[in-house]
Amino acid sequence: MENSHFFAMLSRMKYISRWGLMNNTKSENISEHSLQTAMFAHLLVLMHNKNTGEDLNAERAALLGMYHDSTEIITGDMPTPVKYYNPEIIGAYKEVERIAGEKLVSMIPEELRDEYSDIILLKKESDHNLYKYVKAADKLSALVKCIEEIRMGNDEFKSAEKSTLKSLKDMKMCEVDEFIESFLPSFSLTLDDISG
Repeated sequence: MENSHFFAMLSRMKYISRWGLMNNTKSENISEHSLQTAMFAHLLVLMHNKNTGEDLNAERAALLGMYHDSTEIITGDMPTPVKYYNPEIIGAYKEVERIAGEKLVSMIPEELRDEYSDIILLKKESDHNLYKYVKAADKLSALVKCIEEIRMGNDEFKSAEKSTLKSLKDMKMCEVDEFIESFLPSFSLTLDDISG
C-alpha cells in the first residue's frame, strides 16, 4: 500500500474551532463535535428502527457522522449565518466542500478510495436515507453546545439556542423530539446531579 497522508490530515480536525463568530467559554473543535454527532446519529437511527420496525444501518449513520465535517480541515468552519446567507453563497460553499472532499479522498491509497469516497462525498444512494439523521444529530450537538454555554453564564448563545431548537422542531422527526425529551434535560445538570 502506498504512503498516505489521509489520517495525518484528519488528525488536524482538532485544530479547527467551531463557533468562530461567538464568544465561547470553552472552545469546541470539529473532532469533538464529530464524535458527538456520530453518537447522536447512531442513537437516532436506533430509535427510528425501534419506532418503525425498519432496519436502517445505525453503525453506518455513526460512520457518516464521524466524517460529516471532515472537509472543514481544508475549508475551515464557516459560520452558519454566513454559509446560509443567500442561495449564491450556499451553492458556492457546496462546491468548495465538494472540491475539499475530493482532495481528502485523493489522499487515500487508490485501492480504498471508493469506500472513502462513498463516506466523504456521499456517493451511495442508501446513505442519503441515513443522512437526515446525521443532519439532525449535527443540530442536536449544536444545541447541546448552546445549553452548555448558557449554563456557564454565557448569554451569547441564547439566540443560537432558540434558532437551533426551532430548526430541530421544523424537521418534524419523532426521534429528534424523543431525544429532546429524554436526553437533553441532563445537559443542564451538574455532574453530581447526573451521577446521583
